[in-house]
Amino acid sequence: MQIPTDTVSLRDYEYRFHERVDPAIRAYIAGAAADAVTQRENGAAFERIRLMPRALVDMSQASARSELFGETLDYPILIAPTAYHKLVHPDGELATVQGASLTRTWMTVSTQASVTLEEVARASTAPLWFQLYMQPRREDSLALVRRAEQAGYKALVVTIDAAVSGIRNVEQRAGFRLPDGVSAVNLAGFAANEPIRASVGSPIFRGMLAHAPTWSDIEWLCGQTTLPVLVKGLLNPADVPAALNAGVSGIIVSNHGGRVLDTLPATIDVLPAVAAAVAGAVPILLDGGVRRGTDIVKAIALGASAVLLGQPVLHALAVGGMPGVVHMLTLLQTELEAAMALLGRPTLRDIDASTLMGRTA
Repeated sequence: MQIPTDTVSLRDYEYRFHERVDPAIRAYIAGAAADAVTQRENGAAFERIRLMPRALVDMSQASARSELFGETLDYPILIAPTAYHKLVHPDGELATVQGASLTRTWMTVSTQASVTLEEVARASTAPLWFQLYMQPRREDSLALVRRAEQAGYKALVVTIDAAVSGIRNVEQRAGFRLPDGVSAVNLAGFAANEPIRASVGSPIFRGMLAHAPTWSDIEWLCGQTTLPVLVKGLLNPADVPAALNAGVSGIIVSNHGGRVLDTLPATIDVLPAVAAAVAGAVPILLDGGVRRGTDIVKAIALGASAVLLGQPVLHALAVGGMPGVVHMLTLLQTELEAAMALLGRPTLRDIDASTLMGRTA
């Protein structure tokens, strides 16, 4: 795979992805819920925010480095959990994690990865987090946690916004099915779920939600491990007290990239209210719509410690393989540094609400 020389931004990788990838796979990876209102709004909301620079600031000691859960984070950029990387590259998550390691980027490995969590860990030289979908049987969830602990993962990320699958019309129209050789290998060996029996009424209300997790399950999980547990998919500040009471160590503000429920607000729009509710109790991260270094600045200014990238990673992997992932992440790191330099903000601590037009710190 040769990266086209005119690929100089994350949007360029997205364009090339749409040109090169099989339509059904493209529909699965890029498809949003319903009418894609939330997916579009994730990006549009960033574009509406304006930055306000400071002039002639001493940048001689500038750095984008920070610390998160006791580990040094070279850039406030992590790879979000996305499923089935083998859909776009034969090496799947192994190619992704190699690219992440070369750019010192932390990666969150999905429960639905197409490579085992142990294989990914052996290929990584950067810290890894493991994303957990709570399983219908607690013993299966705990088995995944123990495997992640033994493999050296540094944190657990529990997705809480997908009790049922979203209505993704683009994917439905394309008739997407997992091809042979691609599967959720981390779930191999688990007993099959009981079939849904809903002879009367909705199969969602009368079957699919039977094992949907609640905050008591998060509290149970936090009591089962010494790893930090983050919840991913929290949008409503009213849910913050329950999350903190359950014992979570971090919150990821996310709307699942607009892939689950349409017409949810953009993540950057709800971030300030969530940050106010958290009040510094735990770190907050954000995903959804991040495509530029300036987007990262805006997220940090509004209360995030770091951002996560989902679809752009798969775009780069599809277009350029492991070198594509390296190039894409390097582009974003460079854009962040340039933005900090031009805004007169030498460290991440210097990026606060006053970095945004019309706001004060």
